[in-house]
Amino acid sequence: MLDNIRIVLVGTTHSGNIGSASRAMKVMGLKNLVLVAPECTVDGQAIALAAGASDIANNARIVNTLEEAIADCGLVVGTSARSRTLDWPMLDPRQCGRKLVEEAATHPVAVVFGRERTGLTNEELQLCHYHVYIPANPEYSSLNLAMAVQTVSYEARMAWLESLEYSEEKKMEEEYPRSEELELFYGHLESVLSQTGFIRKKHPGMVMNKLRRLFNRARPEIQELNILRGVLSSVEKLMQKGDN
Repeated sequence: MLDNIRIVLVGTTHSGNIGSASRAMKVMGLKNLVLVAPECTVDGQAIALAAGASDIANNARIVNTLEEAIADCGLVVGTSARSRTLDWPMLDPRQCGRKLVEEAATHPVAVVFGRERTGLTNEELQLCHYHVYIPANPEYSSLNLAMAVQTVSYEARMAWLESLEYSEEKKMEEEYPRSEELELFYGHLESVLSQTGFIRKKHPGMVMNKLRRLFNRARPEIQELNILRGVLSSVEKLMQKGDN
């Protein structure tokens, strides 16, 4: 899922920012970097500031236009300040991270960062489905490019971890039988125990209540419940042979 999240840097002028952004990405598990018409190269300074993430910088795809960078993306989010005159759907970084992860499950998504001094143009912002705004301290909102990439990458990772946790919880829930399946098991158990004479057909309640409490406490998983049903079925078959 994280492989489908693309970081796009437009018109980067300082090579060090490419390295720092690469480091910010790799720390959070992202590796897909695209450079749009960069005004610098991936040089020694970029590699130095990448600090172990030089593979991200060196493997960055370089294209001429933003349109080319996002052509195959189903979701594009552009970084923007609230003071923009464009009336565009806005996201905060947390909302952005969740939306990126949600849609990255099925198609590539991109977060677009503009030039160090001037950001993205209105024309470039109009190519985005949403704009993301980082609510920094209004008295000192000077975020550099790498910091902005780090913030959005962090929120994407947190959303991804959250989705994994939810998937694991959902998987665990699916491993346990539903109430209806448990009732079928209890009915099957009572029937077999009645046939063997272990419980009296007229007064099954006391034993069955204790057995219910036992199995509810043990909370068998679906496979375990199926094994128990199989055991009961084998007992039934054996009794049928004895009757014959």
